[in-house]
Amino acid sequence: MGDRPIFDEMQGLGDGIRQPYEKFNGWFEGEDPKHLRNKQREAEELFRLTGITFNVYGRAEAEERLIPFDIIPRIIAGREWQRLSRGIEQRVRAINAFLHDIYHGQEIIKAGRIPEEMISRNAAFEPRMIGVTPPGRVYTHIVGIDLVRTGPDEFYVLEDNGRTPSGVSYMLENRETMLQMFPELFSTNRVQPVQTYPTDLLNSLSACAPDCAEGKPTVAVMTPGIYNSAYYEHSFLADQMGVELVEGHDMRVMDGRLCMRTTQGYKPIDVVYRRIDDDFLDPLNFNPESALGVPGIMDVYRAGKLTIANAPGTGICDDKAIYSYMPEIVEFYTGERPLLENVPTWRCAEPDALAYVLDHLEELVVKEVHGSGGYGMLIGPTSSKKELATFRKKLEAKPSNYIAQPTLALSTVPIFTKAGLSPRHVDLRPYVLVSPQGINITPGGLTRVALKKGSLVVNSSQGGGTKDTWVLED
Repeated sequence: MGDRPIFDEMQGLGDGIRQPYEKFNGWFEGEDPKHLRNKQREAEELFRLTGITFNVYGRAEAEERLIPFDIIPRIIAGREWQRLSRGIEQRVRAINAFLHDIYHGQEIIKAGRIPEEMISRNAAFEPRMIGVTPPGRVYTHIVGIDLVRTGPDEFYVLEDNGRTPSGVSYMLENRETMLQMFPELFSTNRVQPVQTYPTDLLNSLSACAPDCAEGKPTVAVMTPGIYNSAYYEHSFLADQMGVELVEGHDMRVMDGRLCMRTTQGYKPIDVVYRRIDDDFLDPLNFNPESALGVPGIMDVYRAGKLTIANAPGTGICDDKAIYSYMPEIVEFYTGERPLLENVPTWRCAEPDALAYVLDHLEELVVKEVHGSGGYGMLIGPTSSKKELATFRKKLEAKPSNYIAQPTLALSTVPIFTKAGLSPRHVDLRPYVLVSPQGINITPGGLTRVALKKGSLVVNSSQGGGTKDTWVLED
């Protein structure tokens, strides 16, 4: 981490309460800690009653867990958010343009800005998408851009989630809980609303419907089923949008259209918001073993009779090796300098970078290029000699599987503890909706917080929690 002081979003660098937190702090100082402890317990009870859980894989008991929620909001000033929004929008536009290009003319490769093998040898590149243009030319209908902050005006993009970004139900439930428990806070702080997200999502998906849609497009949410870790979110979003939640066995291809079973027989679907990986989508085109998909759905899609959100083959923009080229990607497709910086990244596939990473392993964070959820990564400064030695072997055996980054001094936001307020590291996942009508960024997003003191791992699967994220009206 170096000797750099940690920026706290409420206290700054110890120079007094920062402006976005002034009203909140005034309220907090007037509250009885015992009353707040009761409120914290009440919030946990609300979450339990609502049934907001997620499954933890890879453990013998694969149990359902409650994601811990902290009642101290993360507060962002309106002008800070405007700056962030411009950077997010620029990046999402570039990602969509990049996806169209790599499945069509591949101009970025011809221009020598990205090595050809980064695409052709990439497991997430989908050859069946070559020459396919999705309705409205939208590839990533829903994007989650993970951001970290290191100073008053320093934000970095940690990763781009262009496949099936999850967590939006927590953003909505966190806000609902805060409104219910502390209504007085919302009358003194002008907080921008997030509650319109399900309506915005439905409108955005409907605007991406194929030309064959008649009248109001039929949208459905496709889930792998109740055993998926994000099943709660799939059913929550279908319910909030007022659309059907379907599994593979509820659908079939009929007369060149994807249809779902209803009480009145089979009905065509125009837009399917799938929360299932490419590989399981269609046993005829992808993994023949998949029992979760619909045989022939990909043929309907390629014929332009269906919108799949997000488009198959978008996983390549989640790839952490491609991430390292994002500054070039943004510049190539927008003609502008990136407004949001990448975290400096070493691509271990390059011999010089690998040599540097092996020499500085104990200082760096090393991640698998296709990894997610905080699995398969090494945090050098907190690893034992044995962990470092084991990881070194993995890295030497398959360097192209990894990238490395410096350990950033992530900003902190206070959480409420028995002893009062205590700083913890956070990141932020804003949610972005893309349609031919434009780009819609929900003000705020999901703040994930590392609940262990000093920990940098915010993933819920690794014991992190969440907070309500407030973006103030200016």
